[in-house]
Amino acid sequence: MFYPSQSPAISHKLAHPHHVNVQDQSPWSRNVNHTHTHHPQQSIGPPPPSPGYPLYTNGAVNPIQHHPHHPLSHPPLPPHQHQNSLSHYPSPPNGHIHPQHMGQASPGSVGSQIITPHWQQQLLKCEMIRSSRSSHHRARASAMASRTVIKSAIPITNPNLVKPSTSTSVDITESSSKDPPGTPALSSTPALSAGESSPGVANSVVNHPSSTVAPIAEAPRPTAKPPQNTWNSLDMGGINIKNIPPSSGLFKFTFLINLYLNHNALTSIPAGIAKLRHLELLDLSGNNLSTVPAELGMLTQLKELYLFDNHLVTLPAELGSLHQLQTIGVEGNPIDTSLKAIVQKDGTPALISYLRDSCPVPSPPPERLWKSLISPQEREALAADPATETLSALCYNILCEKYATERLYGYTPSWALSWDYRKELILTEIMNYDTDFLCLQEVDIAQYEDYFVKHLQGQGYEGIYWPKSRYKTMSDADRRQVDGCATFYKADKYCLVERHLIEFSTVAMQRPDFKKTDDMFNRVLGKDHIAVICLFEVKETGTRIILANAHIHWDPAYRDVKLVQVALLVDEIEKIAANFARMPPRPDTPRAPVYSDGSKIPLIICGDFNSVPSSGVYEFLTNGSAPPDHPDFMSHLYGRYTTDGLRHRLGLRSANAAAGELPLTNYTPSFQGEIDYIWYSTANLAVNAVLGEVDRGYLEKVVGFPNAHFPSDHICIISEFRVKPPRPPALLPTAS
Repeated sequence: MFYPSQSPAISHKLAHPHHVNVQDQSPWSRNVNHTHTHHPQQSIGPPPPSPGYPLYTNGAVNPIQHHPHHPLSHPPLPPHQHQNSLSHYPSPPNGHIHPQHMGQASPGSVGSQIITPHWQQQLLKCEMIRSSRSSHHRARASAMASRTVIKSAIPITNPNLVKPSTSTSVDITESSSKDPPGTPALSSTPALSAGESSPGVANSVVNHPSSTVAPIAEAPRPTAKPPQNTWNSLDMGGINIKNIPPSSGLFKFTFLINLYLNHNALTSIPAGIAKLRHLELLDLSGNNLSTVPAELGMLTQLKELYLFDNHLVTLPAELGSLHQLQTIGVEGNPIDTSLKAIVQKDGTPALISYLRDSCPVPSPPPERLWKSLISPQEREALAADPATETLSALCYNILCEKYATERLYGYTPSWALSWDYRKELILTEIMNYDTDFLCLQEVDIAQYEDYFVKHLQGQGYEGIYWPKSRYKTMSDADRRQVDGCATFYKADKYCLVERHLIEFSTVAMQRPDFKKTDDMFNRVLGKDHIAVICLFEVKETGTRIILANAHIHWDPAYRDVKLVQVALLVDEIEKIAANFARMPPRPDTPRAPVYSDGSKIPLIICGDFNSVPSSGVYEFLTNGSAPPDHPDFMSHLYGRYTTDGLRHRLGLRSANAAAGELPLTNYTPSFQGEIDYIWYSTANLAVNAVLGEVDRGYLEKVVGFPNAHFPSDHICIISEFRVKPPRPPALLPTAS
């Protein structure tokens, strides 16, 4: 049976929610020989809303009470079942007695144990679940509660309230509505108009100006949405289900948010439950489960997991990835006393942290394979040709230490999230690939100076680094934690000619057509993202190379800012390239190529663009243009950009495009997608090979990065190029 996700008219049915004597209601404060009076027609307490957990707000402990006039009532129960099982605690869940319920359910007296608020709430939710053992209890209760109620009161409205204009509401999703069902969409968040501010946006910028993870506190960032459906809750409780086959169609309902399988006769749960990635509530109480599958740990959206009244002795450590879980119901199980004690004393989050940090390290993934875009014969021919010039570039957002917090990456073991662990993996990875150029994002000043420079110099690298603009306003101690972009190059092969810092807000201020734009002040100037452009010459041949390293704003509510930042970057590259082409060659390279204009110089742009392939940023860089009314401008005004449109003549293409774009470069529970790119100028560079994707079988078994094997929420991307020989100028026909 299915029923709507909302259950109105439920909350008011709790009697006296703020006047309950908790001690009097506790089963441990009562005499075990207390005599109970049965009321055959007495109505039960209110059924849980959908989902059931909001019943207890603000941490209040409110035992469910009898309501003689409650509209929902049940037929008489068998003699051994009690309506208010708080009054005699070991209530059998399925009409039969489990020995462990009597042996470990509770101490015999109040004096034997202190009842913490965590455990009180656990017991109350347990009793709520036990009162829901009848068939399809939630579905029937929800249907009753959803019936139309005639309102006698006249609503009072504020006559001076100004209704927000619907014309300013825009869709800021970055993912196309035509994406396949398995493709995660990006969350929609109303854009802020000029002069508005949002605490959520402000906080999210401070907490994580990086990219796209799922915090426990909501923030406007890319998040996966469940597939659209008219219903998202399924109640299969109390109908004596004995087995769910692994091929069950139940696991095709990937849109489900609430699933009730309570009070059946299940002895196992198939691993296919992991396909229901959007579940927030799962009730498996009152079955015959002696184990639960480790794959439950993949359901990272879970907030309530009820396992009451089963035969569970322990829990799989993989449940430690359920970082948003608010309640794990273990009462009524012969659960390991040490695990139970953690829940009793410190609550569910403490147990999840314990399981997460004690989880064994999974098997490492297979090595990522190279995708070659030329045949072996062509590669041999290029290697034999002394005139062939090849170069390689690595792009990697390494996840700055300041942003790697448990609040944002609660699914990652604390030891795997620590910088001391992650820095070794990062350094080993980039040193093993041994590329000509390294473009790193989210490197703070301390990491650059104390770690990367120190170790990469031994590999023959020299570096260029700039932090984000905010470091100028900070103390010496604080500025060392400001992240920025670091570029390294092989000093024995390349000579650094010039380096340029592009502060997008500063460049925007210098544009005369931007100065009178309110949107520029309110949206662009508050972002301190940067790019670093370096000009190189090959020492042996004099071939010139332009390398840009960029980190674009992350928030999907600011697609317009992303597009403006990239347009400013391209404009600056064109100016710098034109000046670079006018420079004379070095005296020691007499056979160096001559560049008639900046577009003839090989160009590589690396970065974390925080934009998916369906975005305006990708479209602009690939096509060389974007119309002035492009949806990603979101109706904001940015001078000539929104009057004449965007244009560039760099002839760019994503390096991975020829082999097929990577399915993802950023992997978290709430977002999986490609947002990092290496762009190259097709007129004078060609791709030899690119580093392939992470093994998909491995990804199916991990909830997100960083983890024991991947030290950042991003993966590194690498491309190998060959320089195309410059074309001689076309000969004009001579007059005969």
